[in-house]
Amino acid sequence: MPIRTALLSVSDKTGLMRFASALAKRGVAILSSGGTAKALSAEGIAVETVESYTGSPEVMGGRVKTLHPRVHGGILARAGTDDQDLARIGGKLIDLVVVNLYPFEKVAENPTAGYDELIENIDIGGPSMVRSAAKNHARVAIVCDPSDYDKVLAEIESTGEVTQTTRRELAAKAFAHTAAYDAAISGVLSGPRAQDPDGTVGASQYPKYLTLPFERAYGLRYGENPHQSGAFYVERGAAPGTIARAESLGAGGKELSFNNLVDVDAALEAVRELSRPAAVVVKHTNPCGTACADTLADAYKTARDADALSAFGGIVALNREVDEATARLLAETFLECVVAPKFSAGALELLRAKKNLRLLATGAWLPADYAALQYKRIGGGVVVQSRDATAEGEVPNGKVVTKRAPTAEEMKALDFAWRVCKHVKSNAIVLAKADAGRERTVGVGAGQMSRVISVQIACEKAGEESKGSVLASDAFFPFPDGLELAGKHGITAVAQPGGSVKDADVIAAADAMGIAMVMTGFRHFRH
Repeated sequence: MPIRTALLSVSDKTGLMRFASALAKRGVAILSSGGTAKALSAEGIAVETVESYTGSPEVMGGRVKTLHPRVHGGILARAGTDDQDLARIGGKLIDLVVVNLYPFEKVAENPTAGYDELIENIDIGGPSMVRSAAKNHARVAIVCDPSDYDKVLAEIESTGEVTQTTRRELAAKAFAHTAAYDAAISGVLSGPRAQDPDGTVGASQYPKYLTLPFERAYGLRYGENPHQSGAFYVERGAAPGTIARAESLGAGGKELSFNNLVDVDAALEAVRELSRPAAVVVKHTNPCGTACADTLADAYKTARDADALSAFGGIVALNREVDEATARLLAETFLECVVAPKFSAGALELLRAKKNLRLLATGAWLPADYAALQYKRIGGGVVVQSRDATAEGEVPNGKVVTKRAPTAEEMKALDFAWRVCKHVKSNAIVLAKADAGRERTVGVGAGQMSRVISVQIACEKAGEESKGSVLASDAFFPFPDGLELAGKHGITAVAQPGGSVKDADVIAAADAMGIAMVMTGFRHFRH
């Protein structure tokens, strides 16, 4: 259907003037309301106001302006079917609707925004027009995202209309837009900022109604196993620095799989804990090698060599721009993916020569303590929790419970091991050292049903390196046996949460072996 009349009413005016000007030059009549009409007129673009079109003034401070039969009749009318009804109410066909909504979500992000301000930023007329246009997409094109202006304009300039395929795609996007908008409102109104008539607010930080809007980013090669299909969906408003916002830099001959993405996220979460140049090598969601050093290249080499066998086919996360020296080392081993804030031009040239190596650049860098909610799907529902955003300072501020306090070097290694241990699957044991200007893992025990077995695995991985190393445990030692095994392998200091009924026995065992022990008071299970 030719585009003859367009209705423009937007809160976000990004790109609007160029778009509206191009429509006007093609002879498209423009209807508009409120601030949008004023903005267009100020740019010299001819506009008929909605108030003039409907014959009804805006009322109630602008709360009611587009809720009118001539507006919705013009949008919903079916050409050749509803012509007489449209003529009877004095309306005309509206072929293109360009609407985005009051910024409720942006306002809600501000913790100081009052309840009344939130309510006034709930759009009513906007979603109604969006839904009307989306329903009638057989004739009407609905644009709710400024990023679609160029595509729509190109089609109009080419053929005078918007194709049926594009109209259908825009309609689906529009319904997703209003669904996400309503989800945000219901979440706020049933969450901690909900206000009762007496002025009190909700007690729970978790809203009664939780609707999570996602958009499919791309299909995956397969799911957890090759016989399972999969796709990657990104959260609406995902924070910069997350995997959802990461840029693929074009290397690699195949798409990321389900497991790749899960491992990349695990590696990225772990490397965020570390402030010095750092590298984390992840295999099956567990850090198998982690290190900090004065240079990124040294940090990566040390992390890789901590468990070179497991590093093969692994995922690497780095917390600095990848330079050529680091890229040369990365190219020595078969890796599935490397994620970092960015890559130098020289590093990209070297790494893109690796046929199946994928490269992801996060750009922005999230701090280790960023706040977020985490979700895990279980049968028939979802469990939700706040992200585990603590670790920094827990060892230095912990309580020394043994006769011997850790040395400065042991304390440095314990702090490092503790941060890494937080990202290892429970029961988690991490052995580490701080020497020669580096902090590095030497052995990791992960995902065991018994803590003492995790200690055994970590010590076996470390071999001779266990002597003189320190140990971090994500939860308390239920019995002295794990600590005693650590002592037999030459471990000199331990960081653990404490809180077991057997704490006194564990402390006594540490004292008997000369092991220094810090209790942090924080547990970091990762299931």
